[in-house]
Amino acid sequence: MSSASYTLFLPHFPSPPFPLLPPPSSAAIRLPPPFTPIKLHNSLLRPSASLANNNIVNGAGGNYGGSNGNGGSNGGSNGGDWWRNFFNFDKRKYLHLLPYFSDDIDSILSCKPFLLFLTSFSSSITCCLLLASFVQAKVSNNEETVYEIRGGKRYELVPDYTKDEFVVSNTMWSSLFLHDSESSGFVNNLWMQCKELTKSLLLPEGFPESVTSDYLEYALWRGVQGVAAQISGVLATQAMLYAVGLGKGAIPTAAAVNWVLKDGIGYLSKILLSNYGRHFDVNPKSWRLFADLLENAAFGLEILTPAFPHLFVPIGAVAGAGRSAASLIQAATRSCFYAGFAAQRNFAEVIAKGEAQGMVSKAIGIMLGIALANCTRSSTSLALASFGVVTWIHMFCNLKSYQSIQLRTLNPYRASLVFSEYLLSGLVPSVKEVNDEEPLFPVAILNRKAAYETHTEMLSVHAKQAAEGIVRRLQLGSKLSDVVTSREDVLALFELYKNEGYILTEHEGRFCIVLKESSSPQDMLKSLFHVNYLYWLETNAGIKLSSVANDCRPGGRLQISLEYVEREFNHVKSDGEVAGWVTDSLIARPLPNRIRLNDAAASSVAEG
Repeated sequence: MSSASYTLFLPHFPSPPFPLLPPPSSAAIRLPPPFTPIKLHNSLLRPSASLANNNIVNGAGGNYGGSNGNGGSNGGSNGGDWWRNFFNFDKRKYLHLLPYFSDDIDSILSCKPFLLFLTSFSSSITCCLLLASFVQAKVSNNEETVYEIRGGKRYELVPDYTKDEFVVSNTMWSSLFLHDSESSGFVNNLWMQCKELTKSLLLPEGFPESVTSDYLEYALWRGVQGVAAQISGVLATQAMLYAVGLGKGAIPTAAAVNWVLKDGIGYLSKILLSNYGRHFDVNPKSWRLFADLLENAAFGLEILTPAFPHLFVPIGAVAGAGRSAASLIQAATRSCFYAGFAAQRNFAEVIAKGEAQGMVSKAIGIMLGIALANCTRSSTSLALASFGVVTWIHMFCNLKSYQSIQLRTLNPYRASLVFSEYLLSGLVPSVKEVNDEEPLFPVAILNRKAAYETHTEMLSVHAKQAAEGIVRRLQLGSKLSDVVTSREDVLALFELYKNEGYILTEHEGRFCIVLKESSSPQDMLKSLFHVNYLYWLETNAGIKLSSVANDCRPGGRLQISLEYVEREFNHVKSDGEVAGWVTDSLIARPLPNRIRLNDAAASSVAEG
């Protein structure tokens, strides 16, 4: 059987990166130099009937920028657009290079944005590795480090035992390129310059001494989750545009009205939620995690809008309200975290660098999101599947970032854990141990940890149980009329706590703290230490509650506990400051009830 031959012409110059081959023909197509005819056997090219109808090579003038050809989608004056040709090359003409994998390659390259997605993904991984490479030694090495100051910049030195001297340390990247003395100097200097530039742009000045030890781990996890969040945002925006009808030629004015109406309703949630700002200070980790869940739920609703285009405004309004509420909570809690990171009171710089890191994550996320959106297009099922994977990555990185944060302020739970351990062992636990034990979820089963994570060096099981019980029974800012009813009890409490900013008693199994008008956050912290000692007397000494008047007399439970608190509170405060805690106040959310002792009440106490 005779075999036909096909004459192809390949360009000598390298641009475009994938030269487009002319269609198979029985006769050679004559093109001007510098093209040279090459004959290939037809068994290698695997011609098919559909090949002649390919829109890329249809027409002589299309892909080569000629003005005479009319065929092809890229023909005519646009023939020099090699970037477009990069994603539209005819993959069937190159399968003879890998004959054994031609079917797999054909299925992979059928998605045109595949190469863009692969390029964007590899660039994001490279950025993360570059950021981690020049800081890994600074946080993992606890030994004493020697530095050399040159030109106002600090360079880490490592010992060279062969020469008995200190030399500038080489990174894992520069070691790949350093071979001789001349090239090593140039490459090392170039790497150091890039390293210092990246550090100055993305990390606070004086890092790592200018921030706390948990800053870097938090920043790295937040960077990855920022990329995932931006990908979800791109998918959700594309779905909303399809739902509003812009992809089907809808009237721009009607689409704009629906879009503005959707956002306008969503903004109301941000205004209403601002009234709960104090809640965010008490438990910033839990609220931030809730905000991330709310944001992902809003993204999911927006992706579903193409399936229900007639419900665009109500679905978009609910999703917009969720995103607005999430952005408010994220902005409020972010300030709490950054304030804790500023070891040298450099709040503004830590915030500025955090915003710069966020912009890098957003830029990478937008690139990956656009590539993924080109693959999913108007398919709701593909968009939801991609969104599910990205959401899992997003929430996992969020959880790891919040677990890495070490809050040094005292809320009711952290303060109760510190005070309970102090009463049991006489020692103040470290900041990291207490933060590792603080629950992030309101449901106890979600806060369970693996067996290798439950071991702590200092915290006892009894201290954890005491903290949980105290927080459950605590009522800060109680009304005096709800706690005591008899005049004798009121006068006894006034007399016992006349020099304090609070009044503490137990009522119906709850520890009720009545705050005076002049009470300060320091008084609230002292009252919580008082509550912990009352709980200790109840569980360890077996001293139970009697009448309020009897407990206020000498030898009574309230009188004994107050005497101990006045003696030991300053000691536990100083020990807590040594351990790294901020002991000047209690971050709490008390009820808005206060009492004022006027002159008549004071005289009644004196007469009693």
